[in-house]
Amino acid sequence: MNPRTVPGPRRFTLSLLILTVPLLLALLGPLFAGDPGPRAASFTLGGGHWAGTDFVGRDVWRQVLLGGRPVVLTALAATALAYAVALPLGLIAALTHRRWLEELVMRPLDVLLAVPSLLFLLLVAAVLTPDAGGLALLVALVNIPDAVRAIRAATAEAAARPAVEALRMQGETWWRTAIGYVGRSALRTLAADAGVRLTGVLYLVATAAFLGVGAEPDAADWAVMVDRNRTGMFLQPWAVVLPAVLIMALTMGTNLLFDAALTRPDRNPGRDRRGRQPAQGRRDRGPAQDRVPQPGRTPAPSPTDGPPRAPGRDEKSNPCI
Repeated sequence: MNPRTVPGPRRFTLSLLILTVPLLLALLGPLFAGDPGPRAASFTLGGGHWAGTDFVGRDVWRQVLLGGRPVVLTALAATALAYAVALPLGLIAALTHRRWLEELVMRPLDVLLAVPSLLFLLLVAAVLTPDAGGLALLVALVNIPDAVRAIRAATAEAAARPAVEALRMQGETWWRTAIGYVGRSALRTLAADAGVRLTGVLYLVATAAFLGVGAEPDAADWAVMVDRNRTGMFLQPWAVVLPAVLIMALTMGTNLLFDAALTRPDRNPGRDRRGRQPAQGRRDRGPAQDRVPQPGRTPAPSPTDGPPRAPGRDEKSNPCI
C-alpha cells in the first residue's frame, strides 16, 4: 500500500492520542504528585495505593507522576544540543569547496562513530559520575556524528546547484545561503531524521538510566523504576508495567507524529497538482481521441494542406483543373 494514500488526519490523530498521555504525565505529573505518604510494605497492593508500592514501599502512582519529566527533558535537551552542533558542521561539509576542510570536519567524527553509543556512555560513567545534565551532554555527543552525516547527505545535492553559485556571486552571506536555501531544500528530510533521532535518544536515555548512568539508584525515573522493580515483577507487576508502557508510548507516539506530519496525501490521485491527468493516462488514449477537436475550437491546418478552399466548391468546379 502506498503510504501517501493513507488518510493523513487519521494517522495524525492516532499519533497524538498515543503521545498525549505520557507527555502530559511527564510535564504536568509533578504538579499533581502531592506530598509523599507513609511507606508501606514492598510490592503490595491496596492500603490506599491503587497502583501498589515499589521495592522500598513507595506509592507507584506518585513515582510515575514524578518520573517522566527527567526522561523527556533529558531527551529533548540531548536532541537539541546534537542538532545545534551537527547542523553547522554538516552544512560546512556540504558547501565547502576545500577538500581539506571537509576531511577535517568528517574524519574525527568517523572515529567517534566507530565507538558504540552505549559502550561510550558506560566508559565515561566508569570515570565520571554524570547527573541529568551530564547525561544529556553525553547522549548529544554520541549522536553528533550520525546527525552530521545525515545533514551532509541531505544537503549535498542542493549545495551543488547553480543557484548556490549565483547566491555567492551576488554577495549573499554564508548563513543565508546555507540556512535560507540549502537547509530549506532538505527540510523534510531533516525533520524526518529529527523524529527518528528523538526516538533513538529516548531509548538511549532510558537505557542509560536503567543501567544507573545519570540517575540515582532510587530516583523517581521511569527507566529506574523498571530496573529496580523487576525483582517483584510477579508480585506487583504495575511497578514495572506502568513505566515501561509509558516509555513505549512516548517513543512510538513521537515517531508516528513526525511520520504523519511529513506525509502529504494527494488531493486527487487521478490528477497532478495542475489538475491534469498523468502522462501514463494520456498515453493510453488512442490516436483518434487525441485528434478530436475540442468544442468551440477550430483545428489548425496541417502543414501539408494547401490554402483554405472556398466552401461549396470541389476540384471539379475549378476550371483550371
